[in-house]
Amino acid sequence: MWFSFWRSRERFSLDEFRFLTDQLMKVQVVNEVNKDFVIEALRSIAELITYGDQHDVAYFEFFMEKQVMGEFVRILRISRTVIVSLQLLQTMSIVIQNLKNEHSIYYMFSNEHINHLITYSFDFRNEELLSYYISFLRAISGKLNKNTISLLVKTHNEEVVSFPLYVEAIRFAFHEESMIRTAVRALTLNVYHVGDEAVNKFVASDPHTGYFSNLVKFFREQCINLDKLVNASKCIGSDTSGSILSSVDEIEDNLYYFSDVISAGIPDIGRLITDLILKVLIFPSILPSLRMEVVKDSDTGIGTATSLYLLCCILRIVKIKDLANIVAAVLLCDIETFVPRSEAKLNGFMVNHDMSHENQDSENSGLRSDSDSQSLRVFIPIISNSLNNHPEDDSSQSDHRSTYPALREALLSYITTGDDFQVSGSLSMLATLLQTKELEESMLDALGILPQRKQQKKLLLAALVGEGSAEEQLFSSENMVKDGIGSEIDCYFQKLKEKYGLLCVCKEVTVTPRRQRFEVLDALVSLFCRSNISAETLWDGGWLLRQLLPYSKADFRSHLELLKDTFHNCTSCILDETKGTWPDLLIMVLCDEWRKCKRTIEASSPRKDPKLMLLPAHKSLSEEVASGESSFAAGERLFEIVKVFVLLHQLHIFSEGKLLPDQPPIHPTVDVMETSRAKRAGIDSLGPKQSAELSLVGAVPCRIAFERGKERHFHFLAITIGTSGWLILADELPVRPSFGVVRVVAPLGGCNPRIDEKHMRWLHLRIRPSSFPCTDGAKHTAHPKVKSKALVDGRWTLAFRDEDSCKAAFSMIVEELKLLSSEVERRIKPMLVIERTIDTSTK
Repeated sequence: MWFSFWRSRERFSLDEFRFLTDQLMKVQVVNEVNKDFVIEALRSIAELITYGDQHDVAYFEFFMEKQVMGEFVRILRISRTVIVSLQLLQTMSIVIQNLKNEHSIYYMFSNEHINHLITYSFDFRNEELLSYYISFLRAISGKLNKNTISLLVKTHNEEVVSFPLYVEAIRFAFHEESMIRTAVRALTLNVYHVGDEAVNKFVASDPHTGYFSNLVKFFREQCINLDKLVNASKCIGSDTSGSILSSVDEIEDNLYYFSDVISAGIPDIGRLITDLILKVLIFPSILPSLRMEVVKDSDTGIGTATSLYLLCCILRIVKIKDLANIVAAVLLCDIETFVPRSEAKLNGFMVNHDMSHENQDSENSGLRSDSDSQSLRVFIPIISNSLNNHPEDDSSQSDHRSTYPALREALLSYITTGDDFQVSGSLSMLATLLQTKELEESMLDALGILPQRKQQKKLLLAALVGEGSAEEQLFSSENMVKDGIGSEIDCYFQKLKEKYGLLCVCKEVTVTPRRQRFEVLDALVSLFCRSNISAETLWDGGWLLRQLLPYSKADFRSHLELLKDTFHNCTSCILDETKGTWPDLLIMVLCDEWRKCKRTIEASSPRKDPKLMLLPAHKSLSEEVASGESSFAAGERLFEIVKVFVLLHQLHIFSEGKLLPDQPPIHPTVDVMETSRAKRAGIDSLGPKQSAELSLVGAVPCRIAFERGKERHFHFLAITIGTSGWLILADELPVRPSFGVVRVVAPLGGCNPRIDEKHMRWLHLRIRPSSFPCTDGAKHTAHPKVKSKALVDGRWTLAFRDEDSCKAAFSMIVEELKLLSSEVERRIKPMLVIERTIDTSTK
């Protein structure tokens, strides 16, 4: 038999197929002796079936005639080696994946052989075998349609009672190997997107809904693990950025999977996932962390920054109207709503829960989940306590204020008093809500973040249909809306009570959208007045302010004054930079950041990815300055100051209703004065170049050693041309006295000249790099060490003949530094003054 097996035959022929099948049918047991033959036979049969499917129908007719599928199952049963099982699964995967003929596919699925292979008791302790098995299942799912799926299920009274492919696959949905999890999810999506009503009913019924419950619980565990990484990143010397980004990718992949499942169009599953996300994750774990002083459960609690990121992510990816509006509705609820009674604590005091509320039916007696099995309550408060008083809105509401602030107010509190992580998270949350298309406009209005363009559109439509005082409101400078909480919001509050078992107390009050908007504007303006928040985060606030800015300057007058005061404080910092380490860089950075800031605040969406709020911040400038400021730290400070300065300038311009210019207002350069040292030295506007000749008029002879024991003689000169300055060391020309050749050039800015107190003929200079890496701020946050190592300060110690020569060189440097500073200040002077628009409306 073995001789005849290896005889010469045409590889791709029907005779070869017959021969292999006949020999396979003669095998009675598969062991170490004949396993190689069986493996080779299975591999060759897979190739022949694939070939025949595409070239000759006779191959598949023979396959059906000899019931080769039954032989495959028999071989599996009599096999005693794992390697044969591996080959059989691979053979089946190859055959199923490559079949194109619908008749062939239908035959493959039309008997119980496929289901037998699916339910066979493989030894999955072998990881390779499990991998081949999952590939086999996925290959089957790739051929599913409304015709083929019916061949893989068992029905009773037109209802599916068994679906081995799906049931066996989801057993491995939470396997530790990510490739297996991904394959199972792809399989389930193939099942959901078939659109078979009976199958959809099967997967959406008990006990199979447990898959979705476990899926959301698995997702919650990933969220908790992410929070642990974020907390670990705050530890000194801990670099967890890579782990955080990897965890974020997994979380976002999970959310995209939820979105794909929902888009399959199975209503019951869509509602189930929505409920599970709310009950298992958002209500018990995310919302409680939005308090300013939260007592976090170490096992199930999630930190504030991580919670805000997760909310942003869920709203951005899982686009469900009910989910988005319920999340928005709970932001209007009492801050203690989602805190278990045993843990409710605010500002160090236990919360009194003995408030009267409506009795509930038994089925709504409380929200139950693994992480929170205690009853929760909801109280819908009046949003108040604005940063600026608006007495015209207070009179009718003073008696109805909530004992506790709303979750929305907690977000605004983070903006006004939180750290950079909390501010960034809150801004991202508000921006995400603003851009969530699934949110009702009345919900945005109640939150105080309805963009003015939408507000005007709403009033215009109301005026056109003659609703109430809409026309008066449309043309009113105050744009007040007095319709209170709309019916849509009432609907979602009712859902919180009836569907999610939250005890709900709703007072008959009126929430004024105008007041809500003022509270958000107050918080944003307070943010711009803060000095301990990064410029990148402030830019995010600038984008949000532009979306919400009132059309009427009367509504924003007090805010403008605050912004102007902050701007004036910032101008003094800019003036300090003209005398600082990088004065020659200041104008270039101003122009660069002006363009970037304009693009940022005029963009249709925020440029910042929400996940960046989770990455550890690089070392603060104040920490670096404490140990002696390097030129790198000074450069970082310059960029931060310029970013804030530019933002405040642009905020004032567009809040005055003006268009932002493409370039900042800067005076042009002027010609170099004839009396300047640069002119006398014969240096043109391009500056000194290596090996170029120059006049040594006014140069001071000195000595310097760039290497130990190798002292060199030079002539020292400091010169300024416009907003650039240089320190020059030149060799005197022997044949041309008073002329020299440039040998060394260094930046004048930031040289910090200092005469040695013990050796009065020595002059110490700091030599900073000639350029600063102007890279994106987000990239810098992730990779701070790369840039800091690229900038290393040098030191020169110049030795002069006597003390007078040393003082002359020192005076020359100071004089040129003053010229440099004066020229930079002259050119940026138009930017240092904000023009006040005269309001003639009151005259």
